[in-house]
Amino acid sequence: MHDIKWIRQNPDAFDAALARRGLPPASKVLLNLDEEKRKLQTEIQSWQSEKNKIAKEIGMAKAKGDEARANELILKQDVSASGVQVHEKNLDKIEEALKGHLDSLPNLPADDVPEGKDEKGNTLVREWGKKPEFSFKPKEHFELGEKLGLMDFEAAAKISGARFVVLKGTLAKLERALASFFLDMNVNAGYTEIAPPFLVKDSAAYGTGQLPKFGEDLFKTTNGFWLIPTAEVPLTNLVGDSILEEEKFPIRMTAYTPCFRSEAGAAGKDTRGMIRQHQFSKVEMVSVTTPEQSKDEHERMTGQAEAILQKLGLPYRTMMLCTGDMGFSSEKTYDIEVWLPGQNAFREISSCSNCGAFQARRMKARFKRGKDNFPVHTLNGSGLPIGRTMVAILENYQNEDGSVTVPAALVPYMGGITRITADVAEPMTPESMVEAFVKGQINHLDDPQNALERIIDLLRRIPV
Repeated sequence: MHDIKWIRQNPDAFDAALARRGLPPASKVLLNLDEEKRKLQTEIQSWQSEKNKIAKEIGMAKAKGDEARANELILKQDVSASGVQVHEKNLDKIEEALKGHLDSLPNLPADDVPEGKDEKGNTLVREWGKKPEFSFKPKEHFELGEKLGLMDFEAAAKISGARFVVLKGTLAKLERALASFFLDMNVNAGYTEIAPPFLVKDSAAYGTGQLPKFGEDLFKTTNGFWLIPTAEVPLTNLVGDSILEEEKFPIRMTAYTPCFRSEAGAAGKDTRGMIRQHQFSKVEMVSVTTPEQSKDEHERMTGQAEAILQKLGLPYRTMMLCTGDMGFSSEKTYDIEVWLPGQNAFREISSCSNCGAFQARRMKARFKRGKDNFPVHTLNGSGLPIGRTMVAILENYQNEDGSVTVPAALVPYMGGITRITADVAEPMTPESMVEAFVKGQINHLDDPQNALERIIDLLRRIPV
């Protein structure tokens, strides 16, 4: 939500920022409603003062035994009370109209965000990794998964319909391994692991900007709860309706949750495979900061998502989204796009956004500085989605025989499995385990003791 006081002082700048988003001017409508609201508030105060004044005069008249004067004043007081009620009803209507207009407007883009209408206006920030070269035509993930017999879309459709998948065996294990790996990476980077609710109230979905404008993109239960589209919603709302101490910042949280999206506007897009699902798992990162910290925190969060991809050896590029491609609540967004050989294209795998004070105003999330309270800044980013990362692993690590090599960093999480095949999961030998550790391939946490303990535990379980 926008600060009406700031709009009052900077109407031209506000309209110019909306124009960068491709939207028409809105300051005139907003300020007219704001002026009417303040006028009604002044009139209500005047009516209320008159009402209070009359009440005192009634008491004085009764004290003097002047019942006629008291009755005359009571009638006058009733008129004042009626005036207050009428103006309060009008004020409610004006406030509702003003809030409705403010709720419908997206966050204003940061000054350094490139202007553009759609994804064609996004700009490249950096690129990492070497794209794999194959001596065969690489397959798409769903071709690999179905051929392995570990990815079943037909069974999911029979149970739930389109845009669902059943993972089996080693791919189900890979999903669990990825979640643990992501959480360990994020916790080691200073994020606190949270296990939040998957169902939220209207107020929570409103706080992060999903409601009221994007309700059709969500799933709603019959008793009024919303299924979360991302852990951003419950994590960010943990600081809602709060006044926080400044020394606690930055607050960093991470969570592994299922996510549910109706994909209302995605008809005909990515109809095959796991790229666009109604239900998927994701590890999310959320930060809460002061205004001065949020820019650096945004870079740090984006770097954390990139670090995970680097540990997995997955080529990617980082794009800065233009004004026409950013999300509703964001003032600046980096999209990280992973290379998919089967599609011969980069596809989004993480989106890291700085929302500034936009969500904080909706949630009433503030921090104390001196005698005053100020809105916090909120940030969110994928770190990372399980399904899309699995897609990237399958396509980048595929072999000509249809098997898939497990990235070295995931081997400890896969119980020593190094290769995914149709029937057999090939474990890592003690020799190759030690070799990978010496080369630093398994030391994904930059904690030698932690990695060594994992390897020792695995070596004990591997039959020699």
